[in-house]
Amino acid sequence: MPIDSSTFGKEADGSLNEDYCHYCYANGRFTLECTMDEMILHNVEYLDEFNKDSEIKYTREEAIEAMRKFFPQLKRWQQ
Repeated sequence: MPIDSSTFGKEADGSLNEDYCHYCYANGRFTLECTMDEMILHNVEYLDEFNKDSEIKYTREEAIEAMRKFFPQLKRWQQ
C-alpha cells in the first residue's frame, strides 16, 4: 500500500512517522502486536474491500502468497 502524509502513522506526540501507515502505527506504537503471519491473516480478511478498488483481483491464496513475499521487506518485519 503506498503511503503519503495523509496515511502516515503518528508518534505519541502527534508527529508523523513516515515508516508506517496509520492502520499499523498510531500513538507511537503498533496498532496490533502480532507476528508477520498473524498480520497476513488479519489483512487477508479485508481482501474483498481491496479487490473492489483494485484493477487486479486476488484470490485469498494469491493475496497470502504476495504478502509473504512483500512483508519481509517492510521495516517492521526486519527488526
